[in-house]
Amino acid sequence: MNTESRSSRREFIKTTSRLAGASAFAGMTVPNVHAAGDDTIQLALIGCGSRGTSAVGDALSVKRGPIKLVAMADVFSQRLASSYDHLSKTYGAQVDVPQDRKFIDFDSYRHAMDCLRPGDIAILTTPLAFRPPHFDYAIRKSLHLFMEKPLTADGPSSRHMLKLSAAAEAKSLKVGVGLMSRHSRAIQEAARRIHDGAIGDILLMRGYRMSEAVGSAFSERWPGEPSELLWQISRFHSFIWASGGCFNDFYIHIIDHLCMVKNAWPVKAQALGGRHYRTTPDGKRCVDQNFDSYSVEYTFADGAKLLMDGRCMPGAQKIYSSYAHGSKGMAIVSAHSDCGMPSSIHSSQQPSPANAVWTSNVPNDQSSPYQNEWNDLVDAIRDDRPYSEATRGVEASVVASMGRMAAHTGQQITYDDALNHADCYAPGVEAFTMDSAPPLRSDANGLYPVPQPGVVTDHEYALS
Repeated sequence: MNTESRSSRREFIKTTSRLAGASAFAGMTVPNVHAAGDDTIQLALIGCGSRGTSAVGDALSVKRGPIKLVAMADVFSQRLASSYDHLSKTYGAQVDVPQDRKFIDFDSYRHAMDCLRPGDIAILTTPLAFRPPHFDYAIRKSLHLFMEKPLTADGPSSRHMLKLSAAAEAKSLKVGVGLMSRHSRAIQEAARRIHDGAIGDILLMRGYRMSEAVGSAFSERWPGEPSELLWQISRFHSFIWASGGCFNDFYIHIIDHLCMVKNAWPVKAQALGGRHYRTTPDGKRCVDQNFDSYSVEYTFADGAKLLMDGRCMPGAQKIYSSYAHGSKGMAIVSAHSDCGMPSSIHSSQQPSPANAVWTSNVPNDQSSPYQNEWNDLVDAIRDDRPYSEATRGVEASVVASMGRMAAHTGQQITYDDALNHADCYAPGVEAFTMDSAPPLRSDANGLYPVPQPGVVTDHEYALS
């Protein structure tokens, strides 16, 4: 399935205990196959929204050995029911989730993972704030994982997730992360050629995601039900604690694959942005924490730059692509979207068919990076090869956060600043219940604190 049809499928689906340390797991490994000759890989889905449902669809479409879904967990019963209905109708007997393996509550992830055997796969697609406790429990259960991006939005959870990544590797667990651009065969080949000097020394990279409102990044005042916590989870793009905002959740793909092309992470960022049109079409005020526009200048250790521009403004020109410029030419890394083919390399800074020295040509059965990432993960499990994208997923999340923080504070932010920042946006998330208050409370007018660059500079917003 190509990228465009995969995106269409996502649109269709939208409608329908802290770890003590990695040493605790040292020397423990997970068997390659299940006992008694049963080589079926079982899945548990934790987070049954469109992304989780899509991830299960890709997993069940892997052709190498039997795979089935056996458990599902969410905090919204209607979301789980919709996901189950779609998956069961589409994949039939590969979906074996009776009522007693459908779990609703904040601790439902434990019950779902308890249905699996060591060596099965837990799919973690809840808002990112829940990633650390879910990852921790999966490691304790000796489960392989697929985790949706981004993985973190603050320093404490990033540092925690790096420790968990080391623990997973110590147990030989395979971990995939949903940064699918890394599995685009076109971008992979472009990166290899650029690493071999096809465009000379990289001097500048450019990424753009200019669009209308994305996801749940624009939110009106909490209507009073469901609970404020559940409502924020359902509108997770609006809140930094739940998603890192639209910057982390949507712009991370282009940032990540350009860093793959550069084969390095930037060391610092400066940025600007602002809130200009935070109202609905009928004039109601939006209460989320996002900017409408972001422009981030990342700098690498060798002085090369990455410019990432994002915009959520209806009616403005749409630009959604990425580029790399070197001393001998340039590359179109993604022609459209997060990883749209073809990728190409050109002998001039002005790309044209006449000066193209290479254009990607990917076999149809490898044209979907979403399917590729699942094929790659299952291959590693079946072949018992080392495979962990967790550390790189955390690092990409930290790079996204440093850009977001630079825009929100009006200050230069280094990679170390972002990784080691003390602010924890969702303290106590592992103990949340249906009756818990949200990490961020609205004021009497239903408003939430928003970034004030140059005014609030030590934090991304005024902390209560």
